[in-house]
Amino acid sequence: MSKDSFRFKRFNISQDKCAMKVGTDGVLLGAWANLPAHGKIADIGTGTGLLAIMAAQRSPAAEITGIEIDGNAAEQAGTNMANSPWSERLAVINSDINAFYQSHVSEFDCILSNPPYFTEDIKSHKEKRNVARHTDSLSFAQLANASSQMLKEGGNLCVILPLDAVLSFISEAVVRKLFLKRRTDIITKPNTPPKRVLMEFVKNCPVPETVFEKLVLTCGGTMTEEYRALTSDFYL
Repeated sequence: MSKDSFRFKRFNISQDKCAMKVGTDGVLLGAWANLPAHGKIADIGTGTGLLAIMAAQRSPAAEITGIEIDGNAAEQAGTNMANSPWSERLAVINSDINAFYQSHVSEFDCILSNPPYFTEDIKSHKEKRNVARHTDSLSFAQLANASSQMLKEGGNLCVILPLDAVLSFISEAVVRKLFLKRRTDIITKPNTPPKRVLMEFVKNCPVPETVFEKLVLTCGGTMTEEYRALTSDFYL
């Protein structure tokens, strides 16, 4: 399999036109997210369309919309969606989320996002990769606001972020009545700090207690049984 494509069990992802390629973060979020069996799901910053397609595989009667600001990525996501077994339930919109949400208030049951998170002043020379990786193009405040506007009452937002970005995002979410329901810390190997954190928020439904979990990805150089079980429907 070339670096321009990635094969999963039931679909392929072409990615030669996308700044951000298929990675562990996206697969983890797509497999972990709490998805409705039907209704409407949105993937903000869909990129290759990976999360949207994973959602279509897992939710047999849901309609999934990917929103992507980059034209080339949106085009490629559309192609990947069209070539998947669930093409009739998938769509991509080439739009800035700040414009999109204003005409889609309280429309979605679930939102997924593997958002940009780098805030460093030093950026790569490739502008499209900058847009995909840095919060200049989509701040945490903008993502939380758009998600809160787009979700129905009781709808959920699922994201993945680095550990050092978690508190910043939670503070933006709470202001917009998005309450943390579930958190899973992703640990690359035993006895190391988390590298990523999966989080599920619920709109306008304060939870009595957040569920905290941990997932170790590898042990002794091989995938753990927990990681393998989570992703078994996707990885070859």
